[in-house]
Amino acid sequence: MSVRSVRPSEDDAASPELTAVQAALAAEHAAVYGYGVLGGRLDGKRGAEARAAYDGHRSRRDALARTVRDLGGRPVAAAAAYALPFAVADAGSAERLAAVLEDRIAGAYADLVRACEGPRRKEAAGALREAAVRSARWRGGNVAFPGLAERAAGADPAATAPVEAAGADGPR
Repeated sequence: MSVRSVRPSEDDAASPELTAVQAALAAEHAAVYGYGVLGGRLDGKRGAEARAAYDGHRSRRDALARTVRDLGGRPVAAAAAYALPFAVADAGSAERLAAVLEDRIAGAYADLVRACEGPRRKEAAGALREAAVRSARWRGGNVAFPGLAERAAGADPAATAPVEAAGADGPR
């Protein structure tokens, strides 16, 4: 899933906190898209888990958009489509995609934890924990440092490299 880089407009003299909130919002946009894709490949208990994750990411996305406005910024818009890191043809690949999405969300929230203080930091830490738990459930195991996948030994580049919005002409 793509997480587009977040460039504030000239009007948005972005603080590190606003930049991190925008990045988390962009990651949530990508997660909502990704769960929309993979949800159709899962049924039963796993399908219910995917629907719950989809609803959770939509809720966090909406809250982050409000936070961006509270910080004086304009929320980054979702892309029309995102390039997936691999084809999602069956339940197994759908579960792998869900784990990748959660790993990437964890990374965005780890950055947000570093960039903010007080109640916002506590909320970001809670979101990081939720993403790590969901990732472990989808993967069937956990990672030592959720949100720091790029530092994990033997990390799969497809799982940690940014994926651009469909139609993008390269990294932004």
